[in-house]
Amino acid sequence: MSKAPLSDNEQHVAWFRHSSPYIHAHRGRTFVIGFPGEAVEDAGFAGFIHDVALLSALGIRIVLVHGIRPQIERRLADRDGQSCYHDGLRVTDAQALVCVKEAAGSVRVELEALLSMGVANSPMAGARLRVAAGNFVTAKPLGVRDGIDFCHTGTVRRVDAEAIGRQLAEGAVVLLSPIGYSPTGEVFNLAYEEVASSVATTLRADKLICLLGSDGLRDPEGKLLRQLSPAEADGLTRQPLGADAERAFTGAVEACRNGVRRAHLVGWGTDGALLLELFTRDGVGTMITADPYDTVARATVDDIGGILELIEPLEQQGVLVQRSREQIEVEVERFTVLCRDGAIIGCGALRPFPEEGMGELACLAVHPQYKRGGRGELLLERIEQQARNAGLEAIFVLTTQTSHWFVERGFVAAAIEDLPMARKSLYNMQRNSKVYIKQM
Repeated sequence: MSKAPLSDNEQHVAWFRHSSPYIHAHRGRTFVIGFPGEAVEDAGFAGFIHDVALLSALGIRIVLVHGIRPQIERRLADRDGQSCYHDGLRVTDAQALVCVKEAAGSVRVELEALLSMGVANSPMAGARLRVAAGNFVTAKPLGVRDGIDFCHTGTVRRVDAEAIGRQLAEGAVVLLSPIGYSPTGEVFNLAYEEVASSVATTLRADKLICLLGSDGLRDPEGKLLRQLSPAEADGLTRQPLGADAERAFTGAVEACRNGVRRAHLVGWGTDGALLLELFTRDGVGTMITADPYDTVARATVDDIGGILELIEPLEQQGVLVQRSREQIEVEVERFTVLCRDGAIIGCGALRPFPEEGMGELACLAVHPQYKRGGRGELLLERIEQQARNAGLEAIFVLTTQTSHWFVERGFVAAAIEDLPMARKSLYNMQRNSKVYIKQM
């Protein structure tokens, strides 16, 4: 029987309850958010800045790094200047440097104005955020590469993490332009993607978030790649990105290799994408994580509530035998749980019968939203390894609706008489479960 749709109030309460663990987890963390000049000119950009203001109000320490490419292009065109690029980087001659300075100043002022608005049409309207900008990035010239003199284009030499940290500690949003300064007073045009990655790495930020024109990385068939590790990023087969987005992707991977726990690639064109990425379990973009996002571990008493919440719908459907909280508490040490960002999305238990050298695979379940991606196999492999470590020669399963899944993974049909004596006496004839055994 299908459930009635949730009312607006119920949806609001459900969302708030779902997001509250993330609100708690993000408070006091440092996020570096990089975005290109194209995002600044997008019609929905003011909404993004309002979301940034909301993040700051929730206690998140924020560093914003903006790009200025289209703004430079327009100023050069007004001066009948020419844009010159090599390997996706601007060759910044004297005329281009003037345009770089103008564009950086103009965009910075625009961003400061937006951040001063607070969150429109809300209790935070008029709650101005203090913005700190300055010469936090020391740069050096990129020099001559492939015979091309990049002139005033530079690369990051050092980030003043201590000075940025002081501003963040005082509650300011730190705003960085893609500009660097040398100890001798020279000004260099930098790639904002490099600045964002370098700042995140130096600060040991908890997250680096890069806004793209697309909603993340996609495989050759166009499916969104939701998560990958830095190792998986090497040689990844995917749809190509533009030059700026490729640098953002490369910078995100390097940041994760150098101490940033997670990097996110999110599309600026989706209203509320930043909030959806940070406050929902799966997000809306691509996450690169230095830590495994899905983890498998032995269950503890703290996992009982999550296990019950996971298996209850399957018990109601008759897929699993009903188990009380007391039963789970007694057997919790036999359970293995699969967790995604702290939430239990899969479980399984191994009940040993050592005298017969067999073990029962029981209560194997994966949340409906996560059935794809080999998570059931991951749990099965872990439980099979536990059986081998315990010296068991075979595992068996009783199932009513998922026999094909087990057959495809090496289980063979068997009879009730093949079960261990103690398990045979508990067999429920009304369920009429089928028996399958797999030799270790």
